[in-house]
Amino acid sequence: MEAICDRFLPTQCSSSSAEENLLVSDSTPPLVSQTLREASTSEHQPGCTTHNGLTAILKTASMASGAIRRLQDRVLGPSRTGVPSSTSEIWLLGVCYKISESESSEVADAFRQDFCSLILMTYRRGFEPIGDTTYTSDVNWGCMLRSGQMLFAQALLFQRLGRSWRQKESEPPGEGYLEILELFGDSEASAFSIHNLLLAGESYGLAAGSWVGPYAVCRSWEALARKKREETAVKDHLCSMAVHIISGTEDGERGGAPILCIEDVTKTCLEYSEGESEWTSILLLVPLVLGLDKVNPRYIPSLIATFTFPQSLGILGGKPGASTYIVGVQEDKGFYLDPHDVQQVVTVNKETQDVDTSSYHCNAVRYVPLDSLDPSLALGFYCRNKDDFDDFCMRATKLAGDSNGAPLFTVTRSHRTGDCGIAETNTVTCTEISGEEHGDEWQLLEQLH
Repeated sequence: MEAICDRFLPTQCSSSSAEENLLVSDSTPPLVSQTLREASTSEHQPGCTTHNGLTAILKTASMASGAIRRLQDRVLGPSRTGVPSSTSEIWLLGVCYKISESESSEVADAFRQDFCSLILMTYRRGFEPIGDTTYTSDVNWGCMLRSGQMLFAQALLFQRLGRSWRQKESEPPGEGYLEILELFGDSEASAFSIHNLLLAGESYGLAAGSWVGPYAVCRSWEALARKKREETAVKDHLCSMAVHIISGTEDGERGGAPILCIEDVTKTCLEYSEGESEWTSILLLVPLVLGLDKVNPRYIPSLIATFTFPQSLGILGGKPGASTYIVGVQEDKGFYLDPHDVQQVVTVNKETQDVDTSSYHCNAVRYVPLDSLDPSLALGFYCRNKDDFDDFCMRATKLAGDSNGAPLFTVTRSHRTGDCGIAETNTVTCTEISGEEHGDEWQLLEQLH
């Protein structure tokens, strides 16, 4: 993949490890990165407390800092922060904020409150070793895993606390909110930690120290949710929702847009509830490859439109080698949460309501041009019940019909393979589009991953 493109700086959403975050990122050359980490850790060694030792450390860090800052200026470009001065509407995970000249301040404040209430997951350091490895931090390789955690945590937040929930700094955190954060702690004891995600995703290439793509992460979340379901009774499920991957044809021999088959989703819900219920809450994940070196412009209008869906959970994606969690759009810009801040491990549980959870939220609103995204990404949608799912299907089918032959995915009721090699009968509303005209734009996910 190409080097990280312009205008993408790691966020500094909390005071913790701000300088380390600035200096050590996914784009940091290994030698400089190692030098910085050694300088950082050596500050705490007894033998480095002398004046000469400290001076040497500071000199090394200063030299590395200058090199990284020049690299960032040359490769990454300037950071883009704040709400752009535009009166066009903003969509944030299914909620519209209409900016007008008379109410711009009030609407912008409401948007910021919503944005800052979203759960942020970042690099952490100081956690227990992952499996049999010596990794006690995911710095420089865990950004896609953290992005996946953010999307999954947001789904649980919507399910348990509702879309209208907002973080209130003046009030102690609620028990339900703390329970969600506890699930994503950095240890094997936390159900959805990166420790357990890596273990569940071994068959998809997940390993500590290695960067992975959206497809592998989506499949790993599906495997982890299934594993947790099997470990506990239905009523005690930690996940409390089924996970379904919308992908291409089962044999993997054809390109074209992924297919959402309602029959398959119904089966997923039935299996999740172990036959006790015909339908459950469900998280839909759609891994996509929308071009070669960058997202093909014909897909951008559809990507933007997905944020208008009430079921929207945003996009796992970013620049090549640097994943983020894109949660909103305005015109051709995408607002995102960045996992590249390096923070110390925090232990959160519902018994300790005085715990500081500020590191799980970001007050810096950042955005990136959508046409600069890596073409390998994944969409997320949360459907609370059957009616919500039916509404999603209607919106998705209409979106496919309005895509000018370049749908993100299509919708069908059942698998009936015809001459064109794609599920085709019993459509939901509009005529399905196979996407064969643009088959050369698609790369098979099974082959990529």
